[in-house]
Order: sequence, then structure tokens, then C-alpha cells
Amino acid sequence: MDITNREGTPIDPVPFLVVALLAAMLLVAWGPLYLRAHGFGLTVSVAVSVALTLLVWVVLYYRFVWTANPLIRQEVPAATRYLRLLYGIVAGVIVLLGLTALLYI
Repeated sequence: MDITNREGTPIDPVPFLVVALLAAMLLVAWGPLYLRAHGFGLTVSVAVSVALTLLVWVVLYYRFVWTANPLIRQEVPAATRYLRLLYGIVAGVIVLLGLTALLYI
């Protein structure tokens, strides 16, 4: 099955799959635990986590598949892509620390 973007150009589905499955793993594993710590019931916690997972998948599909430009890797230097990855990791750590701080407020 060939996956194409909105222009019909074939794209590599691996980046979408990796990010989508990692997001699902994090949301389904940590979401219910975090929501339960804030007093939500198990059913609500799991439902919210699954709903957020589906929302993230839609956003990721739009970003990595629908609007993908296969030529972008030739235009952006590897050093710039690496810095964007590091900035994303730092932002993720800050968000997780902020969520953890909410547990102690």
C-alpha cells in the first residue's frame, strides 16, 4: 500500500508510524495514572487518554502524511534537524516537569 500526500506524491510512512505509536504508548501508559492521581475515575481516565491519542494521531497524520513534502530533507541541513529534535526533547521534559509539579500543588 502506497501512502501519498495531498498532491499524490508517495511518502515514507515510517516517521508518522514511529511518532504516532510513541505518542500512543505515552498517552495510554501515563494518561490514566496521571488523571487518577487528580481524582478522576478509571473509566474516565482511560477514555480521555484514548481520545487524546486519537486526536494526536489526526494531528500527526496531517503533519507527517497529508502535508508532507518529500523534498524537505534535501533542503534542511542535518544540523538544523538535530537542533529541532533537541529543542523538542527539552520542551517535552519541561512539559513533563510542569505536569509533575501540578501533582504537588
